[in-house]
Amino acid sequence: MKNPSNPTEFPRFTMPHRGLLLLAGIYTILWGAFFRWFGPTVLNWLAMDAGLEGWSGTLFYGSLGMIAGLLVFLSAFYPISWVYLMGLGIVMKVASLVSFLILYMGDMAWNKRLGFHLIFNETLWLIPLTIILWKALQVKKYLKSLSDQ
Repeated sequence: MKNPSNPTEFPRFTMPHRGLLLLAGIYTILWGAFFRWFGPTVLNWLAMDAGLEGWSGTLFYGSLGMIAGLLVFLSAFYPISWVYLMGLGIVMKVASLVSFLILYMGDMAWNKRLGFHLIFNETLWLIPLTIILWKALQVKKYLKSLSDQ
């Protein structure tokens, strides 16, 4: 039922938003763990060449991914209060993408596995996470306007 005295609809942060934050956080933590502990093997699998040697930096890249995932995961518990934690998790996810491109793309040829990792695991998650962050900021702004009245 709409309130006639308040013609504007208030913004909503729904449970599916939290669910996506939890899912994105866990997914990012798991991929970060794969790179942290099985880095050279995962990179050889992505490169589709088992003979590549000398991969380094997987500990850094995996740790960065795990931290980004943890920040996104934790922000799901109090998304309006911890909106900056969510934003920091998204920034870390972008840093993870950039570090992958800097560390590994020079030595790897483009293939379906690498495309899956870069597009789905790194880039595609940024779209729903950014939308969720925007919704959380809207709700936070709305709640602040109510307390100012």
